[in-house]
Formats: sequence, C-alpha cells, structure tokens
Amino acid sequence: MSKRGFPGMGGGFGGMNINQLMKEAKKMQADIEKSQQELGNKEFSATAGGGAIEAVVSGNKILKSIIIKPEVVDPEDVEMLQDLILTCINEALKKVDDAQSAELGKYNIPGMM
Repeated sequence: MSKRGFPGMGGGFGGMNINQLMKEAKKMQADIEKSQQELGNKEFSATAGGGAIEAVVSGNKILKSIIIKPEVVDPEDVEMLQDLILTCINEALKKVDDAQSAELGKYNIPGMM
C-alpha cells in the first residue's frame, strides 16, 4: 500500500498531481511573459499645462517623445517649463504602472506587485 506523496495528503498537494501543478505554473509564467511583452509594446501619453506639453513613454518606461508647444517656452520662466515637463513625464509613467498593476494583478501572486 505504497502511495506517492506525503501521508494524509491524498497523493500530492491537496490531491493535485505535482505534474499538473508544474504545468499550471509554466502556463502562468508564459501568460505573464506575454502580458509583459504586450505592455512593453504599448505607448502611454500624458499632457500638462492644458496640453502645452505632451510626453509619450513605452510600456517599458522608456521616454519615446516629448512635445513642447512654442508658446509655453518663456526664457524668463524656465522653472515653470521644467515643472510642466516633470509633471507630464511622471503622469505618463504612472499610467504605465497602473496598466501593469491592472494587467499583472489578475495573476494574484503574493510579493510580485
């Protein structure tokens, strides 16, 4: 009467075959990698100053472009322009973080996010 697994475990993890568990883990890993690749290929944009500045970043958090309307460039107020640029880029990066959380959060793996 030799059973595989630990005594009282029904032959595995709660009755689940270890091979089945590994198969599910590999499938989940492939799904996560696919989701990460899809997110990396997307672009996220944000604006600041009523559309005076626009930043576009990839899902991999790489700045792709920044557009500054000429009328917002004031040599007497460079600090305002710098603040608008920072705000715009940070908002675009936040959109990437939010999309990652939404997409990868569905896998519910403790410690991943």
